[in-house]
Amino acid sequence: MNDKHDYIRAANEIIVSLGLPRTQQNERSALCLLALLNLTPGKAWSEAEDPLMGITPIMDWVRERYGKEYAPNTRETIRRQTMHQFCDAGIVRYNPDQPDRPVNSPHAVYQIEPVALGLLRTFGTDEWNGNLSSYLAERETLVARYAREREQNRVPVTITPNTEITLSPGEHSELLRAIIDHFIPRFAPGSLLIYVGDTGDKWSYFDIDLLTELGIEVDSHGKMPDVIIYYKEKDWLLLIEAVTSHGPVDGKRHDELANLFAASKAGLVYVTAFPNRATMGRYLVQIAWETEVWVADAPSHLIHFNGLRFLGPYKDGSE
Repeated sequence: MNDKHDYIRAANEIIVSLGLPRTQQNERSALCLLALLNLTPGKAWSEAEDPLMGITPIMDWVRERYGKEYAPNTRETIRRQTMHQFCDAGIVRYNPDQPDRPVNSPHAVYQIEPVALGLLRTFGTDEWNGNLSSYLAERETLVARYAREREQNRVPVTITPNTEITLSPGEHSELLRAIIDHFIPRFAPGSLLIYVGDTGDKWSYFDIDLLTELGIEVDSHGKMPDVIIYYKEKDWLLLIEAVTSHGPVDGKRHDELANLFAASKAGLVYVTAFPNRATMGRYLVQIAWETEVWVADAPSHLIHFNGLRFLGPYKDGSE
């Protein structure tokens, strides 16, 4: 088998045999599978390999080996419409070299699952049908095991004594946990948590009813801050951005948040949280006036950027 189209048809046949949904039974998914096996035209299926590959390297491989060009803006389509389903089906593992790598890391990689690799190496042989039946009989066990492993790497965050959520692994989630565990008790004790975002799930925790009570209806397309809390004692709504690599409350972001929460009955307070002072130092010149800065490695301190008051809302730039 040397023709590129034969390999693509074979890969698609495998995808169908493995029971993936119809939306994954296409050329795109077939080419991604071939890339993950480093199966170039002329190689036997028994020679399939298991390289670690990110989305961009997969796209480059497909272009160079199979002549299929994917535009840069299709990266997300490949990630969400092919690789995500491969992982859910248990045939591909996500970041097996570093399971706690942040979901938004540019170094994220995928690798064919070892048992699936052993199966695919027998494609086209007399052993294929029997091996496929055995694999499918055991796959649910594999999928459940890998799901447990992924869950173990998530960051647990306690919202209330009876409510706990988990966030995607990474420094950003650790900072979100620090905000909830250390910032809120010190600077807004007794506050009610309204929203916590996540790099892997934008709406990780959202008390939409409380936000509605405060007069706010948020468009799902609006760029939410990372954490929203209601400081009931002061009648303040604290909008907190957690910054590990980008996104402090600068002038542009201040205006975006002010517009997004313009209908708030509570006063708005803008806070940028950093994991440490070294990270804060990279963004000092960008931070907007009349906002607050909190650093997780010095949790008892708060830095106020000018203005007439310390930790409180402003209206039109003044009291």
